[in-house]
Amino acid sequence: MRPIKFLLTLLAFAGTTATAVVAQDTAAPVPSSPVADMVIWGGPIYTADDANPSAEAVAIKDGVFIHVGTRADAEALVGDATTVLSLDGAALYPGFVDAHAHLHGIGERELTLNLEGIDSLSGVKKAVADWRTKEQPSLLVGRGWIETHWPEKRFPTRWDIDAVVEDIPVILTRADGHAVVANSKALEMAGVTGATEAPYGGEIIKNALGEPTGMLVDTAMSLVSGLVPAPTDADVDRALVTGARVYAEYGWTGLHNMSVPISRVDALERLADAGDVDIRVYNAIEPEDAPSLFASGMRQNADGRIITRAIKLYMDGALGSRGAALLEPYSDAASTGLLITTKEETMPILKQALGSGIQIAMHAIGDRGNRLVLDWFEEAFGDVPTIERAIADPRWRDEHTQIVHPDDLPRYAQLGVIASMQPSHAIGDLHFAPDRLGDDRLVGAYAWSSLIASGALVAGGSDAPVERGDPMIEFYAAVHRHDLKGFQGENWHAEEAVTRTEALKMFTLWPAYAAFAEDRLGSITVGKEADLTAFDRDIMTAVPADIPKTRAILTVVKGNVAYMAE
Repeated sequence: MRPIKFLLTLLAFAGTTATAVVAQDTAAPVPSSPVADMVIWGGPIYTADDANPSAEAVAIKDGVFIHVGTRADAEALVGDATTVLSLDGAALYPGFVDAHAHLHGIGERELTLNLEGIDSLSGVKKAVADWRTKEQPSLLVGRGWIETHWPEKRFPTRWDIDAVVEDIPVILTRADGHAVVANSKALEMAGVTGATEAPYGGEIIKNALGEPTGMLVDTAMSLVSGLVPAPTDADVDRALVTGARVYAEYGWTGLHNMSVPISRVDALERLADAGDVDIRVYNAIEPEDAPSLFASGMRQNADGRIITRAIKLYMDGALGSRGAALLEPYSDAASTGLLITTKEETMPILKQALGSGIQIAMHAIGDRGNRLVLDWFEEAFGDVPTIERAIADPRWRDEHTQIVHPDDLPRYAQLGVIASMQPSHAIGDLHFAPDRLGDDRLVGAYAWSSLIASGALVAGGSDAPVERGDPMIEFYAAVHRHDLKGFQGENWHAEEAVTRTEALKMFTLWPAYAAFAEDRLGSITVGKEADLTAFDRDIMTAVPADIPKTRAILTVVKGNVAYMAE
């Protein structure tokens, strides 16, 4: 890894004061002073600005770009109080933004039993046993297991977990967050038996004898969730601060934070104002808190880095746990998946959102789930004409957009619905999606290129902690569409990979648009706020296999350094 070199540091940048928040849809004014606070040069600079796609140098004043162009012109802006940074051959980009993640979960993953990457059921059992010995908990919770690569080729059961821990409750969440396995002690304490009915939108998986196996899918997870104590305010703060730190180190300048309780919005605003969260966060709150957001309207913290303007809804479950709602039964099961909400519950929220200027972000995975999202959005748009809306262009979002019937692909652009997609899902799911769907339904699956060609906007994210949350894994998946070992498999539609220019916009300019911020964020453009990410390789030219090896060396948010590599 090449370090960034300080060529001139006559004033510590940490002392620079950020400007006041800029109105959301208005580009920041260019400061009148010709002396920059910071200039950066010494490597390729990609701007994501079609009018000026590359540059030799950038200059920043009061958190805003005042120059994007030649090094000679940037040198003229260097004064006694300017910090000059050389990239030393590394590459600079607009600030990368994860358009779909869960900040609290990212931090929590770092602080609890992390089962991510464990490649067998026996490995999970060992990790559980080791954690029990190390931590001596009265309740053991963990997250991150996924069975699709395991040699056992099945879901875990309560009896598997009982074999290593049976005297305390154990609850282990699948990587996608749509299923848990609980041991017998947890089921006993929760009162779950063979006679227990699953709640609407959930499933209690049972064996041939009618006994619960410990696998609880989607809303059925609530049957055991009450065993887990609610986190204290201090727990929440620690998880949010940890998640933000990890994300700055990855090179993300911000994320779109999904399914956020309103109490965590309060915490994020407070932590950001205190200087404990350095990145930007765009919140989509849980539906039960919608009345609060409807009453307040869009809200933000003092300097505008924490914005709350959206509501996250759920249509269906996940593909891996067979909860995604399909038009036809799964190829490897009789089920067609699960719908988590009803039209009667959802339509009033959609209509009130149009009248209030609040964005809707709705989770949909299966082809039936995605079709229903488009159908319900279209009906709401028809019922609330443009003249009655708070904003003409609501920029509603379909979160995941994974399996789409080919007939529905053009509807995203026609309706102005943003496809919020996570490329790493495709390079993980390629190992089991053909079994779940059959080859015919892979047309329209993870169809990034087709959606972009149709005129739809695709905002790229990771869904961390479901996935790792590394921007380089996401970029690699988008442009190469192979797993991290180089495997793609038959009929995985290589043509749905995107160009590197498109991938760059998927993680910069298009997330800005999806957050109503493209006039002030998303590209390296004079007058926009200075969010930047530098990586130690040029991902626009590197061979695909080298992209996941790339690491962030500099993260700048609104002109302030949020992370710099050692």
